[in-house]
Amino acid sequence: MPRQKVTQQKIAEHVQRLGELYPPISLDSVDRTVKRPDLVTSKYGHVIDYLARVELEVDRNVLELLVLLPDVDDTNRTFYADVWQPQEIQHGLILDRLQQDLGRKPADPHLDVSFKIKILGALANLKPIQEVAKLLYFLTGASTERQAVLAYNQINSGMREMGEDAIAETIITPIKQQEPGHFAFYRMSAERMVQDNELKPWQMFLTRVLREKSYNLVGTNAMDRFKADMGGVVVDLGLDDDLAGYAREVGRVEQRLLWAHRQGMEFPPYILKALKESVELYLERGGLTAPAPA
Repeated sequence: MPRQKVTQQKIAEHVQRLGELYPPISLDSVDRTVKRPDLVTSKYGHVIDYLARVELEVDRNVLELLVLLPDVDDTNRTFYADVWQPQEIQHGLILDRLQQDLGRKPADPHLDVSFKIKILGALANLKPIQEVAKLLYFLTGASTERQAVLAYNQINSGMREMGEDAIAETIITPIKQQEPGHFAFYRMSAERMVQDNELKPWQMFLTRVLREKSYNLVGTNAMDRFKADMGGVVVDLGLDDDLAGYAREVGRVEQRLLWAHRQGMEFPPYILKALKESVELYLERGGLTAPAPA
């Protein structure tokens, strides 16, 4: 069935509901009881470490938005300043506390805005370029949030299988309940731009080129060491058994919005390429994922 038309009002109402339904998770509300810390560490220690760092990098993400979208509207500002950032920072703080309970080092978030972002931000003062930057921002958000949803689903199932109910019920479940709303915001925002033909054909072409050239998996920050770390996450969660299926899940939104004219394309090939690269870098590093304990 055809999708319903996305309106700015619908997106604004969604953001308001997110803020009302899902206040930031309090540290005092979680139960960090771990029955078998050695097993949790060996199976998910690196994954928790990676996700804690990524969630804590939300402050850099906000700085990037300020650079890329100098004329951001009230709905976007409300989303990233009042809903997304407060929720994500709590996810990071809670996961970071958990990994320290497991005897691992505190997260070390990468908070420097990249030179590429600064260059694009300088050009974003031109309205046509800002429109391209905005669509890229929405597509990146949809991709990263979808990766987060899949990761938390895997962790939640694994924790329950191990009998780590406290972690599953008071940490992972509340976090994973908030991520789909973030994904929906980015998806609807990107859909609205495309359906309303906000970008001219040359802008859509430029978006495709930039997306293909700049695509990165969540938290890799275009750095090999983080790409290898992400490869470890993929392996630890068992997602390497079907990388194409994972790429299909992650790339569904941009395949439909950017590449619908490419008949037979199930997902953008650069997503699978990024996944393979991360896993290869991880294996080249000897399959080592865990930093030395604190």
